[in-house]
Amino acid sequence: MAKKVKTNKRQVILEEAAKLFKAKGFSGTSMRDLGSQVGMEAASMYNHISSKDDILESICFHVSNTYISQLHEIEQLPVSYVGKLQALIRLHIRLMIEDGAAVSVANNDWKYLSDDKLQQFKDARKSYEKGFAALIEQGIEAGEFQPMNVSVALFTILSAVRWVELWYRPGRGITAEELEENIMTILLNGLAK
Repeated sequence: MAKKVKTNKRQVILEEAAKLFKAKGFSGTSMRDLGSQVGMEAASMYNHISSKDDILESICFHVSNTYISQLHEIEQLPVSYVGKLQALIRLHIRLMIEDGAAVSVANNDWKYLSDDKLQQFKDARKSYEKGFAALIEQGIEAGEFQPMNVSVALFTILSAVRWVELWYRPGRGITAEELEENIMTILLNGLAK
């Protein structure tokens, strides 16, 4: 039972840390700031985390592991390459809507990871990008996508969904589902009628 409480406290610390890191940046957030946010003394938090670096690692690798595991699942789906690409784009949008602070930290504060973790994270990002690019390339070869430079397609898609974590919140006059459909339409069909 105590283990579950500890895990829940740790999860609360990670969630609140992600929000603070998004708002103030990793380097601009102190353990005292975080303790105040979660209602704990900074010293008490060390019962649940080992350091601020531990928090950053947990957030960054949670996000990268989620993307990579979802990519592997999507690669195995018995659907067209268009369907696989749609699933990947939806994954990005959904994660940004549901866990935007953590995605923001993984996108912006990863450079503060310690040296060995930094290299692991860069390798994970490259692996994900390589897998995503392979799906685009296979879709081009299968005749489902227009012939184009795969890197341009990949980074256009990734850049085109990245803004969601900065902009989206309830009350913007669009539901999460409508946002997802609008983005899918623009990315896969363009604006031209």
